Amino acid sequence: MKIYDLPCGDEVHRFDYNIVIPFKGKRRVLSTAPYNGGYRTDLKTVFNHDCNPGVGCSAEMKGKTYREHMMRTIEEIGLDLETTAGLETAASMDHAAICTERFEKLAVTAIVTGGIEVNGGRAGDPATWIENSAVAPEYRMGTINILLCVNADLSEGAMARALVTCTEAKTAAVQELMAESRSSRGLATGSGTDGTIVTADMESEMYLTDAGKHSKLGELIGKAVKPAVKRALYLQTKLDAERQHNVIRRLSRFGVSEAGLYRRYVQELGALAMDRARFSALLEERAAEGGMVTKASFIAHAIDQMDWGLLEVPEALEAVSDLLAGMGMEEPLAAGGAETPDQAVELIVEAFETVFLKKF
Repeated sequence: MKIYDLPCGDEVHRFDYNIVIPFKGKRRVLSTAPYNGGYRTDLKTVFNHDCNPGVGCSAEMKGKTYREHMMRTIEEIGLDLETTAGLETAASMDHAAICTERFEKLAVTAIVTGGIEVNGGRAGDPATWIENSAVAPEYRMGTINILLCVNADLSEGAMARALVTCTEAKTAAVQELMAESRSSRGLATGSGTDGTIVTADMESEMYLTDAGKHSKLGELIGKAVKPAVKRALYLQTKLDAERQHNVIRRLSRFGVSEAGLYRRYVQELGALAMDRARFSALLEERAAEGGMVTKASFIAHAIDQMDWGLLEVPEALEAVSDLLAGMGMEEPLAAGGAETPDQAVELIVEAFETVFLKKF
């Protein structure tokens, strides 16, 4: 069925596990698609495909390579193999978010599906596989796919710049949610399998050569992509500001977890400890308290700045000590006990868990 009319005149359709845009005219396309990807002017259709076979089931490759897999997918959808490019995800097409931003006659539309809870990653994280090696790639569920449609004609350079601006906007949305990397203790900049397709109307009377952040087109790209990414992540996994307003969500990338807190709690109280169910219920309440979340946020940022080289280890420990002292910590963190950021994080997590558990 048709779910949206694009400003350029194209229609957005959803059927089965797909969102499909058949072009009504000539379009420039720049994409990360595994098949028919890159810069093209001969395509007639683009799509986003949900490969998730269902809860508890794993998606299977339809070919020896991802490219071959996508070729089979295009054929199964019923699209022309030579004039189609598409993306794949485990996110539901029913959870797609669509946002259009306009300025005078110029319009930009972002159509986004997303999931980052399992597959979140930060640029520069350790790789999970090496292409052309004997090690098979590790595919984990979670992808932010973006179909970005501009109703103006763009130069080839502006197409590339639009892809960059779109990616920056996606990263800004993810970081504003403080989503975590699953491969390091950093904030995520996206998922490990994100895809983007940018389309521009070659038949438009508007011809633009700049899609950077200083340009109106760049502004519209950012204003369309950011809310669409956030909305898609919420629709898929309920990831939003309310869910992130939680001590464990803020500090989990450093090793703080409900299971770890309960183990430490039992070790300290022994036979006097409450059972796990009651502990979990109480933790859910106290982990969302505003004052605790605020302090946890400052601690997380101090660690981040230490990892980025903006704070030395002793400076970060001193700042965290001041915060924890306000929570009831009696002895300050000893800077001499940690020479590396990893050692400092261990000290901080242990001290935070000890102080936090005094509330139980």
